[in-house]
Amino acid sequence: MILQDIASLLVPEVDTATVAQLSHIDLAAKSAEIVEVVKNNGISGLLEMWLPGLIKLGLKLLAVAVIIFVGRWLIGKVDRFLSRIFERKEVELSLAGFLRNIVKVVLYIIVFLLAIGTLGIKTTSFAAILAAVSLAIGMALSGTLQNFAGGVIILLLRPFKVGDYIQAQGFEGTVKSIQLFNTVLNTGDKKTILLPNGTLSTGSINNFSSETLRRVDIKIGLAYGNDIAEARSVIMALLAKDSRIVKDVEPQVIVTALADSAVNVDVRVWVDKADYWDVLYSLNEQVYNTIMAHPTLEFPFPQVDVHIKNEN
Repeated sequence: MILQDIASLLVPEVDTATVAQLSHIDLAAKSAEIVEVVKNNGISGLLEMWLPGLIKLGLKLLAVAVIIFVGRWLIGKVDRFLSRIFERKEVELSLAGFLRNIVKVVLYIIVFLLAIGTLGIKTTSFAAILAAVSLAIGMALSGTLQNFAGGVIILLLRPFKVGDYIQAQGFEGTVKSIQLFNTVLNTGDKKTILLPNGTLSTGSINNFSSETLRRVDIKIGLAYGNDIAEARSVIMALLAKDSRIVKDVEPQVIVTALADSAVNVDVRVWVDKADYWDVLYSLNEQVYNTIMAHPTLEFPFPQVDVHIKNEN
């Protein structure tokens, strides 16, 4: 097909059907025909026959050179523009580089198709080949491409970032890195968890670090008969001494349930997210020691009352 297009450029007065027939003539016959033309008209006659086609081909080659030069210049401009945009938006470096390369490849393909189209070569076959290759790659890498798309969404929308403490897909930990295909978590016991970005981007994510403050909840049980007001006063005095607890938000000591063996009480305070775990563990210990040391407050033990009935 390409040979026919080039031949029609060199000999423009020959129609497509004739070119198709000539393309099937063996090399010996065509060589003999050229020799015959040279014998009858000389080299000048051969050049005279080809001159219009050569001029036309030369102009088209010049146009192709201009297209390639201008195309490369525009692609460089677009690449630098995207680089500034990604830098301003603080897009992750690996994602920014990948997206820039994708854009450049697509633009280079467009320039290539424009160039061969200017030569008069039909681009339909090239487009069909590109479509078939893209389809084959997409089917072979469907799961991987899903994870890649999820990684792009996470890096662009930023539901969490490196250093955040999140809970997702039954795991929780600190985000160590966000890669194009996986997100890496470090758990509290130093385990490394790799979460695929495909399901991570479409599932529920609990980001504990998105806010500056976190609420610490401590649940305790008091024995029936204890004075709740007194217990609240004792615990509130304990909370007032801890400088890590935010004073702008009033701490709460509230009764949440009347259980079988205890009066359930929740202690709720707000702290900076960096102090959450330290406050949680230390406050549990301090509340326990305070209740145990108080003469009129006590923790209950599970108990069952057994009543024996004498029929006689």
